[in-house]
Amino acid sequence: MKADTHAGFAGTHLEFIAQSEAASRTIPPLWPLSSSVAVNPFLGQTDQSLAQVSAVLARVAGTRVTMPNSWYQTRIADGTITDEDLLKAFASAPAGGPDSVAALKAAAKAPDEAPIALPTIAELAKEASGIDWPGLIEDRIGTWAVGYFDAGQALWQATPGRDAFESWLVFARRDLTPEITGLTGFAATVADVPAWSRAALSLACDALHLTPDASATYFHQLLLGMGGWSQLARQRLWQAELRGGTDATTTDMLTIRLIWEQALLAQYAPQIATRWSEVRAIHATAPEPSAAQIAASLLQDAAEQAAQRALSRTLSAPVDASPQGRPALQAAFCIDVRSEVFRRALESLDPDVQTLGFAGFFGLATSHRDFASDIGEARLPVLLTPALHSTVSTTENAQSDQSTRLRARAERAWGRFKLAAVSSFAFVEATGPVYATKLLRDAFSLMAAPKVTALQPRFDDGFATADKIIAAATILRAMSLTDSFAPLVLLVGHGASVVNNPHASTLHCGACGGYRGDVNARLLAGMLNDADVRPGLAQLGIAIPDDTIFIGGLHDTTTDDVTLFENDTGSAAPKALIAKARGWLAAAGRIARTERALRLPRADAGAAIATRSIDWAETRPEWALAGCSAFIAAPRNRTRGKPLDGRAFLHDYDWTKDEGFGVLELILTAPVVVASWISLQYYGSVVAPDTFGAGNKLLHNVTGGVGVVEGNGGILRTGLPWQSVHDGTDFAHDPLRLSICLEAPADAVTDILARHPQVRALFDNRWLHLFLLNGQGHMAQRYVGDLEWQDIDRAAPAQTAPSPEVRHRQVA
Repeated sequence: MKADTHAGFAGTHLEFIAQSEAASRTIPPLWPLSSSVAVNPFLGQTDQSLAQVSAVLARVAGTRVTMPNSWYQTRIADGTITDEDLLKAFASAPAGGPDSVAALKAAAKAPDEAPIALPTIAELAKEASGIDWPGLIEDRIGTWAVGYFDAGQALWQATPGRDAFESWLVFARRDLTPEITGLTGFAATVADVPAWSRAALSLACDALHLTPDASATYFHQLLLGMGGWSQLARQRLWQAELRGGTDATTTDMLTIRLIWEQALLAQYAPQIATRWSEVRAIHATAPEPSAAQIAASLLQDAAEQAAQRALSRTLSAPVDASPQGRPALQAAFCIDVRSEVFRRALESLDPDVQTLGFAGFFGLATSHRDFASDIGEARLPVLLTPALHSTVSTTENAQSDQSTRLRARAERAWGRFKLAAVSSFAFVEATGPVYATKLLRDAFSLMAAPKVTALQPRFDDGFATADKIIAAATILRAMSLTDSFAPLVLLVGHGASVVNNPHASTLHCGACGGYRGDVNARLLAGMLNDADVRPGLAQLGIAIPDDTIFIGGLHDTTTDDVTLFENDTGSAAPKALIAKARGWLAAAGRIARTERALRLPRADAGAAIATRSIDWAETRPEWALAGCSAFIAAPRNRTRGKPLDGRAFLHDYDWTKDEGFGVLELILTAPVVVASWISLQYYGSVVAPDTFGAGNKLLHNVTGGVGVVEGNGGILRTGLPWQSVHDGTDFAHDPLRLSICLEAPADAVTDILARHPQVRALFDNRWLHLFLLNGQGHMAQRYVGDLEWQDIDRAAPAQTAPSPEVRHRQVA
């Protein structure tokens, strides 16, 4: 019988349980494909430096977390990385690394140190027997996990209603594959295992002769080796903790893997016991970075110093003219780097056009039920929990809603029948002629892009007017939009029109939980147009002119088309101004497509961009956030017109309007953290693609409706596909940790960091770099750790501008 207490456990067993819970947090969570968001793969290591994490991941995964030395040497040789950059990086060198800049340069020319992970018992058993036990374990855990974590693809779930460990016990006691392969008595071993995973974990640790010290990196290794399966479990823990609870699925996964190790050691102990004892002894020691790993981390820092120098030069350039007086049009976009290109293009058309940047969920923590859906979609950052509910279903379309739901359920059932092993071949034989037209249409790139619903979303009745007023005021202040309202204000979310792409949600809005941003934009527009809300806003000091209309929109980042939902406003929409705005948006789209075409393979002209969204064979419909390297929170007139090349997250922020610095605190603890997840996911997918990347899109198969495997089974792949970071010839993303630039007083930023140690750790350990801008928008101070700042030497000699080839690589 399962117990909810640790009574009866020995002290060492309690330490193992504590280590297992700590190990659960060494791996990042993974969200299902339907609402996939970028996740920092180093989330569990942000309290360590890059060099220290290099040592850890070399031990547990045999992977580097920096680029090959040749990557840095090429940039030193062509002048991208200067001696000044190397000197600044060397200034923070820890003990044990290069003792001079010359030694650091020599390290860039040295052969790469190839890390080798410590072997697991399964790998030792493979060496002893010639049987691929690691591969078999991946296959059997994957076979069970795809049913357990299934999100609608399987005909039936594995043991529904049971926790993960109980479910696996039922599966493993009936699975004959291990014994057929040669693992004698495996089913009987599993039959004797306690039903409570923590008890089973403790007994397995005893059988493996582990010590608590040795278990830390060993547990990390076993969880990381299960790829996305353990990370899906970690996501359950993440979600549970957001709700104030907990979840043991990650510990269950670890216990499952330990039982395999226990069974293999029992069978192969005579051959592997001595080697396993040596491995345990290494696991019991703290990982220490080698001289080569320290040098590589310094070279990485030098590459980032070079990028920051280029950014500083860009921010020091003159700005374009801003609207004088009341703008003719204001358009608020998501802070996403793809919006930067479009915003710059739009503002170039007329000095009276003003754009703003704000997190794309527009401050509305909403669970939205779309038309004909039974499922609430959490359209908000995964750092938050929904506080509001919305839907598009109304009394007028209730009958249509019900019939559409029934049709959707029938389509899902038919889809499952198609995928089932017992019916798939019969399905192909019976329906092949019916699908011939569809296949031909898709093959000739005529597949229709997904439609955006025209039905207006509405808040549920529980959202009172008084609460709407407070929410609207809070959001407008966070946007630094409290006066000088234009007659027409567009609130533009974003999404991507792509087809035949299991990773489609990764191209949508991360701030909206991997969904499109149109719902949140339209909800906010409706709230700000509400005749009952505006008088309340005026009483709070935010007077919106009577002739100002807010309209929600959707920026398609694949085609750079913008859809406006002016019908949401009824007859109040100013037709002439909307027509003028549409002209501006169309022109901006043409400019943006032309700029983006320079980077995309096989897109030499802007007109070719649109067809990528409906080409079912296109593996690179857009570059998404590839190239991201900076986050800037400042008034728009500090960056207007400056060529940031789609590399910067842009958040409007005016600290002079931020009484108490609550908005600044929100920016540092939410948008900055989300941006760091995005940046570091791209970083990890480039520097360690085998560990933190999703592999080759062409080999992907969707499994369980939750993720992809490469081929026909094995571990669930995580991170970004290779095609999302590489163009076939060179990288489309330079792996650079994000530079955060804030125009705010140093004291205010220091106070916020002191009160948020987890955010501070990102900067203290250089997972992010932090800069302060002065009143002209120039980089003036650098955060150097331990709540200390350093003035940036503006008297340093100007650097020669890089060649066009170098500049292209920096942009890419």
